[in-house]
Amino acid sequence: MGLKGFTYSGTAWMPLVIMLFLYACSRETEGPEKPVPDLLTIPPGFPEMPFPKDNELTVQRWQLGKKLFYDPVLSVDGTLSCASCHQASLAFADDKAFSPGVMSRPGVRNAPSLANVGYHPYYLREGSVPTLEMQVLVPIQEQNEFAHDILTIAKVLKEDSVYVKMSREAYKREPDPYVITRALSTFQRTLVSGNSPFDQFYYQGNQAALSESARRGMTLFFSERTQCSSCHGGFNFTDYSFRNNGLERKYNDPGRMRFTGKSEDEALFKVPSLRNVELTAPYMHNGSLHTLQEVVDHYNSGGKAHPNQSSLVRPLGLNEAEKTDLVIFLKSLTDKEFVSNPLFKP
Repeated sequence: MGLKGFTYSGTAWMPLVIMLFLYACSRETEGPEKPVPDLLTIPPGFPEMPFPKDNELTVQRWQLGKKLFYDPVLSVDGTLSCASCHQASLAFADDKAFSPGVMSRPGVRNAPSLANVGYHPYYLREGSVPTLEMQVLVPIQEQNEFAHDILTIAKVLKEDSVYVKMSREAYKREPDPYVITRALSTFQRTLVSGNSPFDQFYYQGNQAALSESARRGMTLFFSERTQCSSCHGGFNFTDYSFRNNGLERKYNDPGRMRFTGKSEDEALFKVPSLRNVELTAPYMHNGSLHTLQEVVDHYNSGGKAHPNQSSLVRPLGLNEAEKTDLVIFLKSLTDKEFVSNPLFKP
């Protein structure tokens, strides 16, 4: 589910999105239960997690969302769940270039991590979906993912006494599209990762958290020489902009142009977060780079001169020792506490 590959088949799903949200707005819901902060700890240096007014955090909503996240009922043949492509041990990413959908249909984009996904200002690699609640609909309908529809899913859930009970406790209504999208989004917003060795060093003041090599790599990362942080800056190591990094001279994937139709957006993709990047291989929108060393080598080379390539991607002239330090720094962004948190596991 959730963002698997950040894909969708054109804009055919938009009428259903509009219909569902008009439907949701027409239904009045009672106020949420008292929030349960134990389910969400905001790390030092992070902003508060933005929850919509109609979908504030409660334990009942979180429990329902988690159950749905791990339930293959969302896929048309009952074989895949959100967790099939977003595994907790991999920072809620996958280890395949393209995660297969139902009936072994081939995926079309690499599945990104869901860590800190609640902070994103828009969704899919082309940024065509404005909210996490709306994003949930995309993998459900995508033929190469779940190939299902949320109305049928809701009918199935209404026949399940456990789901009916949980839905009433969480949203004061039986399972419906409103409940499904809100509950899944609630669970995903609690997938907050911010206790890596880098965080312990930078935000918590633990000077022993980073090795000398990692510190040298950090200096390189934030330097004018590499300008890595120009795109991968901020607490989440992304500015959420859309850029071409010179991965190919010709792309099979149109990138943001799929959404805007503009030639200047061809092969532009949303800059991903680098948090837990050690765990989320293979890399790039198409999973074509298999190791962090390959990623660093790519940027050090200056890319392949695509017409829309960002001016920030240029030859860096790093030597082997510097490239090693940069890789070691990237590995310091791994939050072991996050990937082992029992709260997030089935």
